[in-house]
Amino acid sequence: MPPEAEKNHTNHNNGTNAAITAGERRRAALAEVNEAKFSRFHVKTCIVAGVGFFTDAYDIFSISIVALMIGYVYHQGGSNTANQDLGLKVSTPIGTFVGQLLFGWLADHVGRKRMYGIELIIIIIGTLGQAVAGQAPAISIYGVMIMWRFIMGVGIGGDYPLSAIITSEFAARRIRGRMMAAVFSAQGWGNLTSGIVSVITVVAYKNEILSEPLTDLKGIDQAWRIIIGLGCVPGVVALYFRLTIPETPRYTMDVERNIKQASQDVDTYLTTGTYVVDPIHNTERAEVPKATWADFRRHFGQWKNFKILFGAAWSWFALDIAFYGLGLNSSTILATIGFGTYTKGTKQLQMYQTLYNVAVGNIILSVGGLLPGYYFAMAFVDVWGRKPIQLMGFILLTIIFCCMGFGYHAMLATSPGSKAFVFLYCMANFFQNFGPNTTTFIIPGEVFPTRYRSTGHGISAASGKLGAIISQVGFNRLVNIGGKNAWLNHILELFAFFMLTGIFSTLLLPETKNLTLEDLSNEDQTTFVHDAGIPAVPEEVTRISSEHRTLHQL
Repeated sequence: MPPEAEKNHTNHNNGTNAAITAGERRRAALAEVNEAKFSRFHVKTCIVAGVGFFTDAYDIFSISIVALMIGYVYHQGGSNTANQDLGLKVSTPIGTFVGQLLFGWLADHVGRKRMYGIELIIIIIGTLGQAVAGQAPAISIYGVMIMWRFIMGVGIGGDYPLSAIITSEFAARRIRGRMMAAVFSAQGWGNLTSGIVSVITVVAYKNEILSEPLTDLKGIDQAWRIIIGLGCVPGVVALYFRLTIPETPRYTMDVERNIKQASQDVDTYLTTGTYVVDPIHNTERAEVPKATWADFRRHFGQWKNFKILFGAAWSWFALDIAFYGLGLNSSTILATIGFGTYTKGTKQLQMYQTLYNVAVGNIILSVGGLLPGYYFAMAFVDVWGRKPIQLMGFILLTIIFCCMGFGYHAMLATSPGSKAFVFLYCMANFFQNFGPNTTTFIIPGEVFPTRYRSTGHGISAASGKLGAIISQVGFNRLVNIGGKNAWLNHILELFAFFMLTGIFSTLLLPETKNLTLEDLSNEDQTTFVHDAGIPAVPEEVTRISSEHRTLHQL
């Protein structure tokens, strides 16, 4: 008999039990999370994270009609200048870019739980600030709105890495993709709700809009403030649950190095949905790799790790150039289907009907392409995998944008061609969401080690927002070269080019379906924890704890 086996045999015969090391305890706790059955705790996690994305989308997409209303009010029935309109719309993406990088880094260094909810507070404050913004001789309404929308954008940016990472780290291996897709799909409902609220508000103020003089558009002024202000309601409802959600066991183990507390958290939240922090007894600190600048360079200095970060970041960048660029051209689509600017009757009637058309048109576009795409992605993301869906999306989007760009003038010259153009627009929306718009959110939440997972997601998301800023600033200037929308066909051709680059960046990414986050970290898990100096737990204690948990579940 080998010496080690003989030693264990002797211990067993003497009535003593082998000890469970910290590394083994970590692997056992992670296995319990990875193989857990879908439970109420998972549902709660999806809802709490999803409400944030619902709020984000509502606040982002409602600006399209709100900017139109602000133009009417502060230009006495006129419209914003190009720079004023751009400032209102681009301030949020710039703030989001900052928030994604900042909160991505903070969540890895301060903790997911400590930061979760703070970004929602920032969104609520920024939203309320917009709703009560005013103008004075010394300051313009546009300057005030841009400031508050930037602040709100910082909070929205923080929501991306935090919600993605918390969902992925609590999710079981088999359902992780569906949980993250469910969270992200809340964006579609936020977009749709902003259109519904806008329609209801505009109709409610119909009499005021039609009867008020252009020098005193009080009804429209109240309407846009209500539309903006209602955006903070779901955030307020979700705030308590975000502030009380437990820290993820992976962060507790791999960053705080407290394996005992993490094991206890897993035991409690999988059975009762609660958790108890015991700072007196749970003070063990394991030796695990620490997040430092030198370690960051060492990890991502290896091609096998850097290519994943680059692939995730570029894929999101390329996608958002087209995703937000397509949104800039929705007015063309709305006009084609009869929901464009209204030009008949009095000025007051024109304003009312235009606002109504924009709101209803956005609802049609949301239902026609956005929402179905999210749920197709949710249905297939754990069956086909993330990489095939992203590749399929980029390939089809390349083809669709080529057709829309090179065939732009020919299609819009005839009635059947215009209908075909609208159909392609809806298909572009559909395959963005049943494609890279969803998977570029999911993959960065899975492929990085715990100590850099939020930072990596923040970098990837910020790259996407950089693409959105380029769309809203650069392409907004290019599109009108030579006349209104004269360059639109070339813009669509550029979108096709960026979709083509997304195909190649996707090839750099691994398939994450059915793999644990530890498998995807590209780190050796057998030597991840150094057990030297860490008190071992008797096997008998671990067995009794497991039996107690099983009885509790029964």
